[in-house]
Amino acid sequence: MPERDESKLKEAVRQLPHRPGVYLMKDRFGQVIYVGKAKDLKKRVSTYFQLSRRNWIAQPKVRAMITLIHSFEIIELNSESEALLLEGRLIKEYKPRYNTDFTDDKRFLLVRIDLTEALPRFRLTRNRTDSKARYYGPFAHATELRQTLAELKRRFGILLQDASPRRLDDGRWMLYDDMRAEINEHPNILTEAAYRERVEQACDCLEGKALEWLQDLKKQMQAAATKLQFEKAAQIRDRIDALERTRTRTRKFTRNQIRTVPVESALSELECALSLPTLPRHIECFDISHISGTFCVASLVVFIDGRARRAAYRRFRIQSFIGNDDFRAMEEVVERRYRRLAWEAKPFPDLVVIDGGKGQVNAALKSFLILDLPPPPLIGLAKKRETIIFADERPPLQLGERTSALRLLMQLRDEAHRFANAYNAELRGKRLRESILDPFPGLGPKRKEMLMRHFNGLDGLKAASIDKIAEVPGIGTKTAAALYAFLHRQI
Repeated sequence: MPERDESKLKEAVRQLPHRPGVYLMKDRFGQVIYVGKAKDLKKRVSTYFQLSRRNWIAQPKVRAMITLIHSFEIIELNSESEALLLEGRLIKEYKPRYNTDFTDDKRFLLVRIDLTEALPRFRLTRNRTDSKARYYGPFAHATELRQTLAELKRRFGILLQDASPRRLDDGRWMLYDDMRAEINEHPNILTEAAYRERVEQACDCLEGKALEWLQDLKKQMQAAATKLQFEKAAQIRDRIDALERTRTRTRKFTRNQIRTVPVESALSELECALSLPTLPRHIECFDISHISGTFCVASLVVFIDGRARRAAYRRFRIQSFIGNDDFRAMEEVVERRYRRLAWEAKPFPDLVVIDGGKGQVNAALKSFLILDLPPPPLIGLAKKRETIIFADERPPLQLGERTSALRLLMQLRDEAHRFANAYNAELRGKRLRESILDPFPGLGPKRKEMLMRHFNGLDGLKAASIDKIAEVPGIGTKTAAALYAFLHRQI
């Protein structure tokens, strides 16, 4: 058998993408000895071959496994969720000797509805054991799934697995003994037929048909933000994210799908599908993030040769207006980005991707008209059925959901969304930390920021004595005493 070639392994690691996926470690006989998942394949796999990190590995079993690795294979995926699901499937298939998870045949959660019951309940299970029951899943994220089921219960008044309904003398059913605590505004006493209507509505949501529900939650979020209840708005936003994450259809992997798709293939597919003048080696993607017009920010992510170039990412605070206008925000950030590139005489990307539909695409196109610059190829990716929107008169285009071109576009869009939301959360958190000082008279933005920085946040400021507060430049003893008293009245 050939000896392990360290230089060949390290070169293979250097070629890995910064993308989610699964990796398979193999021994000198080509047998899979370990399967792992990664948010970033390059960062994760490289740790196995860095001597400085290897020496610090505490578990002898892991150190022994590393010495046996002679080659590895990767499978690029769209998200961590897909990586988690595929990791479990591959461990069950190969049964690698160094994997301890999933070896007990543990499966991901499914939602099971037994339609033979008088009042079908929504139960969690890991196995499909009944051909007459209806199943949804698998779901990689158990927390989000349980949160979504709780939302379904509130929204439609359905029964979960721990419920004990009681049949009344007139043939109707009482779902819960305490209707106020369990089903809110939904009737607690009803017929089987009326309850089954609720079940079908809830099933529609699990099948991805929850647009009206999402719109209601977004209205609640907007109302909370309008009242400056940013923490409540953020909590509703988390519920929206959990619902959207759960209702997204999970890919089902077959053996023929388990293979690495070369980046060159994805770029070539994009070039052909979009009729681009050249291979899109340099792609930039924009997204807007806000909570009902507050903390409005934008993100720009850059992919070179199909790989994320994080050093080139940019984030923007909207400057030209205050409020809720995605189109105007998109126009502003696109104009700012390419005005700067033109001024610095830097090349424009081979493709610009906008997270959104026709309105966002037109707004981006308008910015090039304002700059009097010819726009590069520009498209939008609308979330509804992952539809590609062109800036010219071409009709919308839908690529096959398994094509590497669409997977690359979705990865771009999702990365831009993640980066924008992270910046929005950062600004929101900073505002929440500082807002408690707003009613204190005579303390402007600069001195508030100085205090926060000096004491490393609000908790440090509250813990400080009057003398310590007075040590901050611009804060005298009198102001320090008044501020101390103010803060401790708020506790």
